[in-house]
Amino acid sequence: MFRRHPVLSVFTLAYLGVVAWITLGPQPLDTKAEGLLYQAIRFFGRHASTEWITYDRVEFTANIAMFFPIGLFFLLLLGRRQWWLAIIAGVGLTFGIEFIQLFLPDRVSDVRDIISNSIGATLGVLVGLALTASKARQLRRSRTPAPLRA
Repeated sequence: MFRRHPVLSVFTLAYLGVVAWITLGPQPLDTKAEGLLYQAIRFFGRHASTEWITYDRVEFTANIAMFFPIGLFFLLLLGRRQWWLAIIAGVGLTFGIEFIQLFLPDRVSDVRDIISNSIGATLGVLVGLALTASKARQLRRSRTPAPLRA
């Protein structure tokens, strides 16, 4: 895996490092009610057409977006035939993060994070499968010997 895709491997490890810093490091959110995120949510909350935008929904969507590349990277590293392993690795990673957060004083472990992170990793795998489908078909065709003509 690392020998076949060294650049992707390094990039994946770097991205996992960023995710570890975001999820296990000090709480990045501004605890004051005047942070930019809270100001935006209050702004959208004042309008009837956007009052559905809440902190919980923004966080849930952000977790999906953060884990989407993880699923994609794992699929590309492991290969299409092991798509299921890429999903298991993404879900396992989120369970590991949430377990570690149980022991960190500034962090909160949440089942919703497990769900959103797992959705993100799974979507990354599925989109990766869709994006690589045509190339996989071409490779299969090139490996299949042409039928003999009599």
